[in-house]
Amino acid sequence: MDDGSSLLTSPRVGPLLEAAVEHAGGELDGWKLDHVDTNPEQSTTATYLAQVIWPWGRREELLGISARSGALLATDRGAEIFADGSREVAVWLYPHDPELPGLRRVAFPDQLAELFTAENVLGAPVTAESLNVTMIGYRPRRRAVVKVAVRGGHDVFYIKVLRAAAVGDVSERHRLLLGAGIPAPRVALVTPDHLMVTRELPGASLAAAIFDAEDPCTAEQLIDALDAMPIAVAQLDRRPPWTDAVGHYAEMVTSAMPELGPELAWATRKITSGLAGLPLGQDATHGDFHEGQLRVANGRIVGILDIDTIGPGRRADDLACLMAHLSTIQRMNAGQEARVRELLSRWVPIFDERVDPVELRLRTAAVVISLATGPYRGQEMAWRDTTAAMIRTAVELVKQVA
Repeated sequence: MDDGSSLLTSPRVGPLLEAAVEHAGGELDGWKLDHVDTNPEQSTTATYLAQVIWPWGRREELLGISARSGALLATDRGAEIFADGSREVAVWLYPHDPELPGLRRVAFPDQLAELFTAENVLGAPVTAESLNVTMIGYRPRRRAVVKVAVRGGHDVFYIKVLRAAAVGDVSERHRLLLGAGIPAPRVALVTPDHLMVTRELPGASLAAAIFDAEDPCTAEQLIDALDAMPIAVAQLDRRPPWTDAVGHYAEMVTSAMPELGPELAWATRKITSGLAGLPLGQDATHGDFHEGQLRVANGRIVGILDIDTIGPGRRADDLACLMAHLSTIQRMNAGQEARVRELLSRWVPIFDERVDPVELRLRTAAVVISLATGPYRGQEMAWRDTTAAMIRTAVELVKQVA
């Protein structure tokens, strides 16, 4: 089925962008694909960096388009609807994402200042000039994360921009872990337009600390941090592990790089057959456990981030996620590469004592395949080379136990 990817990643999308800009009162003067997220045979969402001439001057804008293989959904109607032949698409101009209404507030420091003042977040009035706002990540129609640092002080906040359906679940997960003594972020505020404001945790990100001369933490501490999660986490709704979708991610990579198809098909078969029959698991799991989610200080873990995905699962899923991320870090220098390899050489044998080594490698390979969709989705430079290298990593992991 036509999921819209061929339209949204080709020059044929140009007239749609032009029509959307003209509808908003501007003139399109050039564009390039910025990000693409395809659900094969179902839907595609893409964003574009566009040069727009407005009546008051020229500015670079971010435009988003969603296309579906079938009819548009009710949530699409929050955007402007345009037609390309018989196909309708939903188009929006950032920050007017149809599923992230709070994005319109975080895009403007004066509105954030009004929010912080009205809710007395800092115990005193706040001005736009006192806020340093940085977009950490934006996944169109899914979520965004913004860092807000207050100038002249030490207050730092992170704001999650969520879809309406996610707010209640995420809030409950924060309450659950904090109540059990897990060092999750403290929620300062939740707004009607689905913003969750949290205070910065202490320490440094493990993503940076792994390159330090001193060990940022131990493998045992990583396992202990997971095992310390309360048993109530295992009673939450179950989210499918990354390995359940390995065929989906392999298809996404293959659609972008058909030459990788045979290797991906082989690895996917081995992963699927190798994990067949394993129970779902009742461990309390993080669900997206990697170096970017952990804060460390003085050689120990002092914080755990992004707990939206906690729930029942298998401990091997969490450890595999961490291994996959560490195995695919991009743009490291030689010293950094050596440091990560050295850490893995000491951490992985400890992980092997906690979970089955074969399962761990198969699940790690599956997560690597899911991560391999990232360079194309983000339209990174040399994304083909990066993707091919990641798939080689996944295949080698499978070969170790196949």
